[in-house]
Amino acid sequence: MKAKDCSFLILLFSFLSVNAQPDYSALVNPFIGTGGHGHTYPGATLPFAMVQLSPDTRIDGSWDGCGGYHYSDSVIYGFSHTHLSGTGCSDYGDIMLMPFTGVFDTGKKIQSKFSHTNEKASPGFYSVKLDDSNVQVELTSTLRSGFHKYSFPQGSNANILLDLTHRDQVLASEIHIVDSTHVQGYRRSSA
Repeated sequence: MKAKDCSFLILLFSFLSVNAQPDYSALVNPFIGTGGHGHTYPGATLPFAMVQLSPDTRIDGSWDGCGGYHYSDSVIYGFSHTHLSGTGCSDYGDIMLMPFTGVFDTGKKIQSKFSHTNEKASPGFYSVKLDDSNVQVELTSTLRSGFHKYSFPQGSNANILLDLTHRDQVLASEIHIVDSTHVQGYRRSSA
């Protein structure tokens, strides 16, 4: 083989190795379908996963918010572990967590305003800053579990609410505090 041919092959392989694996996930916009009548959610999930972590901006079961989230909303009530995407029927929204600061008032619904400028989503990841408590929320998931990361302001009275009663009629639920780092339980609902 001539030196000229070898140089061309090396150049060709160099070009192919650099461009062999494009990052198609950078082209995905999880906010598509979260407005209008799209019924989707922007949260963290994987294909065929058991969990779909996402913010809940609608907890009333309304048709436009049946995926749990609607882009026109400005309030987050929590982050639940299961959502349906694009179905047009209200279901799931199980195991909702909500970080907050201050004292818990049983007569008041925990919620926070948020801005889309402080919200980010990409395949398998979601984050938002909660305006009312200045808590940074990050969500990610695996095929069978979800991970929440809350960054509270330094010196704040940090709390996390676990809500098993929101959205649809609860048939049975139970929570056990196992120890200082483990909680176990379940929620079974009518939908």
